[in-house]
Amino acid sequence: MPDSSLDAETIRAWFEAHRPAAWHAAPLELLVDNDEILVIVVLPDTDGSAPGHGADESARGHGVDESAPGDEARIELFREQSRDDRIRLAAGAEHRFRRKVSWGARLGEVVATFTTASVPVMTRLRLPERRVLDTLIDAGVARSRSDALAWCVRLVGHNETEWISELRGTFAAVERIRAKGPRSTRPQPEE
Repeated sequence: MPDSSLDAETIRAWFEAHRPAAWHAAPLELLVDNDEILVIVVLPDTDGSAPGHGADESARGHGVDESAPGDEARIELFREQSRDDRIRLAAGAEHRFRRKVSWGARLGEVVATFTTASVPVMTRLRLPERRVLDTLIDAGVARSRSDALAWCVRLVGHNETEWISELRGTFAAVERIRAKGPRSTRPQPEE
């Protein structure tokens, strides 16, 4: 079970300290929850090569659509060049933080995730909610109830971004205040 007392800044500091020298010009964006750490490497918006391990590898032959715009091709090139470094970093971070590490890259407005965890979430829905999901399936918007539910969550996330950000900020403030308070005297379970 991950240590929920670890905050995103502690995790960010670890990645900043352990990332390869070739990535130091690229800022890192992190999204963290109790199951996963998603690291997005922000690639420089220049004509130079993407940060990687330094090889002059071509995107050709690595699943890159030859007609793809330059941003997608550069992201794919970074993906191929940085694979060994990403695997090494993920292994260290997964051991340290007991969370799955996922990767992606951003170049301008284009964001691609390479690996992400798909975590099952148990929910109980009554008939009216199930009918909404089934309507999305019947309309071809989703393939399954799971897919329909994920679509609904993405829709709320997209349309209520400001409100959700405000909620996260409020929870972060509560966590900071809680951390200043007294500790429980109950024995903690052993790991």
